[in-house]
Amino acid sequence: MGRGFFPDLRVSTAYAIDYEGMYRKGYRGIIFDIDNTLVLPDAPADRGAEELFRQLREIGFKTMILSNNTGERTRLFAEAVGSDYLTKARKPLPGKYREAMRLMGTDASDTFFVGDQLFTDVWGANNAGIMSILTTPFTYDEELQIVLKRVLERPLLSMWEQKNRT
Repeated sequence: MGRGFFPDLRVSTAYAIDYEGMYRKGYRGIIFDIDNTLVLPDAPADRGAEELFRQLREIGFKTMILSNNTGERTRLFAEAVGSDYLTKARKPLPGKYREAMRLMGTDASDTFFVGDQLFTDVWGANNAGIMSILTTPFTYDEELQIVLKRVLERPLLSMWEQKNRT
């Protein structure tokens, strides 16, 4: 498992993950961030997201949307893609990650997380003991607090990339 802020895996986009391969490896639950992971920040679910979640259900995955946002935005997105959801996650605290697994009927050994931020998404997944997959954000045109976190992420991502080149 990744430790601290470091992901287990880094991918260009959530849409590039080999989900069938992950299922063959024994994973059964996926927890997703929304903004800049599945769609642009504050964007509604699009056809790509709807199709991804349809395919995930077809494969056999349980899914959960986990967001630090409050209800309405997350609820509308989750309903559009056909996923369960939890809000007010307080990422990187592990509590809601664990609640997501409990609700999906999975545990840390068969669940992974997909998100775009080191200091909330990845760190939270690692704190909960689950595999973490970091995506490249769709845009860097974000709220100031996230822009500042991205500046701090850069040297850590550089270290992670150097370590994982070998």
